[in-house]
Amino acid sequence: ADVLVYLVDDTVVPLAVENLPSLSAHELHRAVREVLRLPDIALDAFALWLVSPLLDEPSLQFRRNVFFPKWRELQIQDEEVLRLLYEEAKGNVLAARYPCDVEDCEVLGALVCRVQLGPYQPGQPAACTLREKLDSFLPAHLCKRGQGLFAAFRGRGAKAGPGEQGLLNAYCQVKEVVGSDGGHEATLGTHYRAYLLKCHELPFYGCAFFHGEIDKPAQGFLHRGGRKPVAVAISLEGVHVIDSREKHVLLGLRFQELSWDHTSPEEEEPVLWLEFDGDSEGIPVNKLLKIYSKQAELMSALIEYCIELDQAAEPAAPQHSVPGPPAAPTCSPPPTQHPKLRRQGSVVCSRIQHLSTIDYVEDGKGIKRVKPKRSTSFFSRQLSMGQGSYTVVQPTDSLEQG
Repeated sequence: ADVLVYLVDDTVVPLAVENLPSLSAHELHRAVREVLRLPDIALDAFALWLVSPLLDEPSLQFRRNVFFPKWRELQIQDEEVLRLLYEEAKGNVLAARYPCDVEDCEVLGALVCRVQLGPYQPGQPAACTLREKLDSFLPAHLCKRGQGLFAAFRGRGAKAGPGEQGLLNAYCQVKEVVGSDGGHEATLGTHYRAYLLKCHELPFYGCAFFHGEIDKPAQGFLHRGGRKPVAVAISLEGVHVIDSREKHVLLGLRFQELSWDHTSPEEEEPVLWLEFDGDSEGIPVNKLLKIYSKQAELMSALIEYCIELDQAAEPAAPQHSVPGPPAAPTCSPPPTQHPKLRRQGSVVCSRIQHLSTIDYVEDGKGIKRVKPKRSTSFFSRQLSMGQGSYTVVQPTDSLEQG
């Protein structure tokens, strides 16, 4: 094969192509679709990615397109396209790249059980099966069990742990679609779509991930800080900064809630700056978050492009119902339905108190009382939304001071 393209489930698609040096990405994408026999919707739903943790020997991967909107995803009927999207979302959940609350992990894990094990059958030793393959259904940090002598005595008939029991309960509740003949549908597409629909509740679903570091808040008598690794997730809806170790969101901002820029000082690390509204001891201020990353310029460009797409799009995405049997559990909620309230302490909620930010007000020098609504910004890069746009200031001091 001249080219190897990897799918999200590590399947390899070998391609024999002519005149490889002059082959365009569009032609290569079409070749992958032809081998996999995917419908035309795959042209928009997937993209070719060059992926490498160390930018060394990158692999070519066929993955979800960041610019593919969620409402179009729900229109897909082809089972293989749904499976590929499901496999990618499942991989992000199991690897905790998508932080999820335990309750949501159990619901998602139950759908994986249904796909891999079939419908739940009362009376079968399901708990033992789940225990043996628990890390196939739940993220690793939810699968940790006790070690040592007592763990060694835990046999196959032992009582299920909290994570296992919650998963088992959710597995029992997975709905089956009844066909016209009264039997269960054999297709897995319904469960793939149900998994994706649940993932759509995550504000960072479908994002592109970037590696970075942020300053830790100063602690102790010596005010020692240091840095912590973060993942920066950028999607069509906004930017999320995720704690890579604690598996929760530190900061989530929609594009209309932030201004941004990137800097690349000589002999220093590139930085992505995020500016947003906040308060310091009850006083409204501008907060600046400094993200150190070699990918700062790339992140800045993606934010800018997502905003351009948002401004070029219609004011609201059309509401489309999902074709299929009336009893399907995956139908999208009606437009009038209120959004679900997030759990208190949810991993998808911002934890601004865990951030080390630089606080400014309109003169760019110190913390002073200002209007509750931020009216100025250090950065000209922002989503212009009429009253939501800010006047750019030119501070005499650098951003590091104040």
